[in-house]
Amino acid sequence: MTGFFETLLRPDKDEVENMDRREVGQAANILQVGEFQLLQLAYREWHGADLPEDQVDRLFHNYMIDNTVPHWARHYARQIIRLNDAGRVADTAPHYHRYDDDYGPTAPPHGLRRFLVATGIVVLVVGSGVMGAVMSTGEAATQFPPYVSQEDLQATATPDEIVLKASRSVLP
Repeated sequence: MTGFFETLLRPDKDEVENMDRREVGQAANILQVGEFQLLQLAYREWHGADLPEDQVDRLFHNYMIDNTVPHWARHYARQIIRLNDAGRVADTAPHYHRYDDDYGPTAPPHGLRRFLVATGIVVLVVGSGVMGAVMSTGEAATQFPPYVSQEDLQATATPDEIVLKASRSVLP
C-alpha cells in the first residue's frame, strides 16, 4: 500500500530510478504515442509480427507493475532517441501510429464537395426566405419602425385628410 501512496506523491519515481523506463517514456513522447503502444511497435519491429493477445496482459504487468523493460523494447527506444537526435524521426509517419484508432485523415473523402453542397443549400434556403419576406411586404412609408405601409396609412386616414388629399390633387 505504501507503493500506491509513493506513486501518488512522486509519479515519476519509477522513471527517475529506472533508466530503461525513462528511455521508453522519452521515445513514446518523441513519437507522440503511449508507452504501451511503443512496446507494441518495438515487439513488431523485433519479432516481425504483432504482439499476440495471450502475451498482452503479461507484458503489461511486467512493464507497468514490475518495471521490467524487455530488451527489444529498450533497443527500439534507444533507436528512436538516436534517430530523433539526428533529426530523422517523422513522428507523423503512419507506421508509428498503426495501433492508434483515431489516427489518420479526419475528413471523409469528398468532404469539400459535401461542404460546398451543404453551404449552397443553406444559402438557397436563407436567400429564398429573405426574398420572400421582401416581396411580401408593400412599399414602406418610412424606414423606421413600426414599418407602416402606404396602404395602412391610407386605410387609417381620417375623412378630413382624405378631403385634403383630394383637393391637392385637383388643384393644378
